[in-house]
Amino acid sequence: MNKLSERLNRLAPSATLVMSQKSAEMKAQGIDVINLSVGEPDFNTPDHIKAAAHLAIDENYSRYSPVPGYADLRKAVADKLKNENGLDYTPAEILVSNGAKQSVCNSIMALVDDGEEVIIPAPYWVSYPQMVKLAGGVPVIVNAGFQQEFKITPEQLEKAITPRTRMLILCSPSNPTGSVYSKDELRALADVILRHEDVFVVADEIYEHINYVGRHESIAQFPGMKERTVIVNGVSKAYAMTGWRIGYIAAPEWIVKGCNKLQGQYTSGPCSLSQRAALAAYTLDQQCVEEMRQAFERRRNLIVSLAKDIPGLEVNVPQGAFYLFPKCSSFYGKRNPAVGTIIGNSTDLALYLLSEAHVATVGGDAFGDPECFRMSYATSDENIVEAMHRMKEALGRLK
Repeated sequence: MNKLSERLNRLAPSATLVMSQKSAEMKAQGIDVINLSVGEPDFNTPDHIKAAAHLAIDENYSRYSPVPGYADLRKAVADKLKNENGLDYTPAEILVSNGAKQSVCNSIMALVDDGEEVIIPAPYWVSYPQMVKLAGGVPVIVNAGFQQEFKITPEQLEKAITPRTRMLILCSPSNPTGSVYSKDELRALADVILRHEDVFVVADEIYEHINYVGRHESIAQFPGMKERTVIVNGVSKAYAMTGWRIGYIAAPEWIVKGCNKLQGQYTSGPCSLSQRAALAAYTLDQQCVEEMRQAFERRRNLIVSLAKDIPGLEVNVPQGAFYLFPKCSSFYGKRNPAVGTIIGNSTDLALYLLSEAHVATVGGDAFGDPECFRMSYATSDENIVEAMHRMKEALGRLK
């Protein structure tokens, strides 16, 4: 009998990966598709980081690495947190994993028991609820929509907390919306968390350096919150190193030990060569980070201006990351007379744009907000201009 586990049957496939796959299949057929579905910088990894990986090969970093990561890399992460964020962590409070995705999953699996609740503001990254389900937890979705810049309020957080609440997952800068919590907003959320002694925060800060409003703020900075926070970060977005698969957590040592125990059983330590490259990323010249940030900010300004010129879209101005999450519900119930398919939701709209405009996006349904859809502007200015031109024409045909 072909029977998968109930654990696996509870999970949904990643909508972003599904759309990216559809885009790749169309490209393989010779169709000129512009892919705005994938959250990946289009830049190459900087040369000095690649050189460190070459050197690591020559120096025979070809054996198993320690489960929590090399000691010098963990120290470099601790130094980064001190120098950039004003946070004091020891290397024993750092665990390096196979990407920030594993870091998030490790944290949830280590802290959440069957039936415990995890508060997830919506819109959310597609994997958060699925990871909670995998751990046997219960996702509690709190809607933070377009009108409030996609950010949860302290009142909403307080209302969502119950005796079963174990965790809040907070992503800032945000995937999929690009929203960034200010220091005052984070302080207000921290005040709520501190009133509930058994509630922890997983602070996903992977887009930290792609920020257009100034210094990054972490919820761990407030008195009492470092002990209640698991910071998740990594090299993938800031250094254009998605395929190197290096992320980390910074957390109280007892949590790190728990995640180390878990990681030791199902992946062991991260790739040795990638860790040497990550060490170079954190300890050598940082100019590349700022250059990429400036390029993303230019692209943000470009895509926002072009999207605002499309009748029917409501557009906010994201403050970080490289996503635009416009409201598109005005198109629901409409159809293209030449095609016939009625747009019932944001997923329908994304499929329509893929088939009629040859632009890959992701419906907001997958992110917990059915009124919007996500576009990644981690692509060239030329692609952005052409993609928005195609979208404007295709959406203009909906009646």
